[in-house]
Amino acid sequence: MTNPAPRPRAEDFLELVQKSKRGRLKLYIGFAAGVGKTYRMLEEAHALKKRGVDVVVGFIETHGRLETAALLPDLEVVPLRQVEYRGVVIEEMSLNKVLKRSPAVALVDELAHTNPPGSRNKRRYLDVLELLNAGINVIGAFNVQHLESLNDLVERATGVVVRETIPDSFLKQADQVVNLDLTVEDLQERLRAGKIYPVDRIPWALEHFFQEQNLGHLRELALREVAESIERATVAHPVTGDSGGAMVATRSRVMVCVSSGSSRTPMLLRRGSRMAGRFNTDWFVVFVETPGEAPDQIDAELQRLLFANIERAKELGAETVRLKSKDPVEAILDFARSHNIGHIVVGRSQQPWWKQLLGRSIPLRLVREAAQFDVHIVSLADEPTA
Repeated sequence: MTNPAPRPRAEDFLELVQKSKRGRLKLYIGFAAGVGKTYRMLEEAHALKKRGVDVVVGFIETHGRLETAALLPDLEVVPLRQVEYRGVVIEEMSLNKVLKRSPAVALVDELAHTNPPGSRNKRRYLDVLELLNAGINVIGAFNVQHLESLNDLVERATGVVVRETIPDSFLKQADQVVNLDLTVEDLQERLRAGKIYPVDRIPWALEHFFQEQNLGHLRELALREVAESIERATVAHPVTGDSGGAMVATRSRVMVCVSSGSSRTPMLLRRGSRMAGRFNTDWFVVFVETPGEAPDQIDAELQRLLFANIERAKELGAETVRLKSKDPVEAILDFARSHNIGHIVVGRSQQPWWKQLLGRSIPLRLVREAAQFDVHIVSLADEPTA
């Protein structure tokens, strides 16, 4: 299957580079190792170099693939830093050296990578943000399973728990997003031919992550995510025209309601992020502080959990709001009306059934009282994959 849009040329990215003071970001996304992200990055670097662009390699991981490694010798590689970690010396991208070199374009691979202790930033994508802020343009790559909002879907679809993630807010900063797509059969054939992993790892890979069903799910996620990224880019500006048109554009806004006590809030946030992405709209995460949830009324662990979820929401691209009210439903609906919310997302109540029947369940009250909104009640115990 081919990409829905024509293949972006090196010249397309070059035009963006020449127009910008802050660095521009181009991302190659794939659904699995071996689809050709790093190879294509290096191909583009050679094309830019031929046009006289000052391009360097900040960090590239060839994984021992000969075809990929063959594209490195004619490119300038910024020296890596040597870091001793748990008795082993590893090589990491040197953010300081890339900043000091200050090229027009830097290639940075494996963006979800966790930097070793003592590094300035926890993850490599944060290093990239520093490069962009310094006016350095970046071409980077990662696999779709590392996208934070897809974390639950990937685990349920493949059984693989992805520990290193990239927030959706980073993807939304990209000026160009390119999906590297292959059929599942072609990718498995590349694996069997020894073009992805060493021979001794091939049988294990085919029996686990590279199973046909797993790859099919991941490929579908990658195609959908890039399609939504393209749609977000083409509708980046507010709708103009009469007031009726503007209202249609904003009424699809999404609001996610969170509480201080749920350990499954990250799952709810990822659901809200995906919904907002599909509608190409703003979204809010709202916490209503009742008298019983004031800072001096809840314990330190619940406060820590709440703060962590608020930071996670910001990373996913939400605007976070803290309201104070004795009645959470009243506060939620007032906010929804004043901010043109179209969709209210809330987790299924954990209260006993008899309390819900007495009308104290927030989800059930929202269903009854939020007649002008779409209310989505999410089962946090068993999130569906679609």
